[in-house]
Amino acid sequence: MGPPPRLALTSGEPAGVGPELCLALARRELPCELVCLADRTLLEERARLTGFTSVKLREYEPGMPRTHAVGSLSVLHVPLSVPSEPGRPDARNARYVMQLLDRAIDGCLSGEFAAMTTAPVQKSTLKEAGFEFMGHTEYLAARAHAPHPVMMLAAGALRVALATTHLPLKEVSAALTTAGLCEVIEILDHDLKRWWRLPAPRIAVCGLNPHAGESGHLGDEEIRVIAPALERMRARGVRVTGPVPADTVFVPRLLAGYDAVLAMYHDQGLPVIKHAAFELAVNVTLGLPLVRTSVDHGTALDLAGTGRAQAGSLEAAVRLACELSAASG
Repeated sequence: MGPPPRLALTSGEPAGVGPELCLALARRELPCELVCLADRTLLEERARLTGFTSVKLREYEPGMPRTHAVGSLSVLHVPLSVPSEPGRPDARNARYVMQLLDRAIDGCLSGEFAAMTTAPVQKSTLKEAGFEFMGHTEYLAARAHAPHPVMMLAAGALRVALATTHLPLKEVSAALTTAGLCEVIEILDHDLKRWWRLPAPRIAVCGLNPHAGESGHLGDEEIRVIAPALERMRARGVRVTGPVPADTVFVPRLLAGYDAVLAMYHDQGLPVIKHAAFELAVNVTLGLPLVRTSVDHGTALDLAGTGRAQAGSLEAAVRLACELSAASG
């Protein structure tokens, strides 16, 4: 049996719970070596605040043997711009947060890391600092030159992908096109085959409107945009069903017949999976030349430094990243 895969773990917003969640993972049995991208002093300070002082921090060197020892964490040191206080984001540290992401992406593209997992960032702080940052999904796609990323949350057999991501609701209809939906479905089908080893994924595609438009009486996007996309994909051999009403597709008896659900917008699909498995679901970015997973929650500024934040979602994200990187390799 060879050495475990090496996974990059970005610690995210320094004022949030990310740094302490990284420390918490170091105390667990994992199928990979974690390389935590963070300011070492920040980790030491957060360890004192949250009771993780038993975690041994060791300096990461690319040529070192790949090992995982419970209670030890490899740290790729990236210095903060200014000291960070729990619960108080500082826009001066925005560049530091972006440097963590850039280093992890570059390491994955070069083969230094098998995959990357990201702790949450504070998007409002990044924007305040002048970064055009809509979210991890969009930024990773731009940096990795992936033309069409797809955001999906997974919790066991429940997988919910999004046709649009971080858009105001009033802009969703105009953003949906038949060609765009075909591309999303193609990526979803491809990556379910590649990473989850599903030979013929069964995909349910939601309508945009209540009752999937009620034959055009409650909106015509299903007739004009969604149904034509599904016809094209069926002609290519993809197993898609829809447009189906979003208020019934998640009924367990019906959901059991699908491997994934494609929702039209963020809050159509994600509340369901977060209700079913909050702090255990994993955010996966499809359509990239690298494996990237993340937590299903935010920076939890009110919990930062208290030691009360739960590491379940981050651990699930790390474990899934290891599985997917093995499947895609």
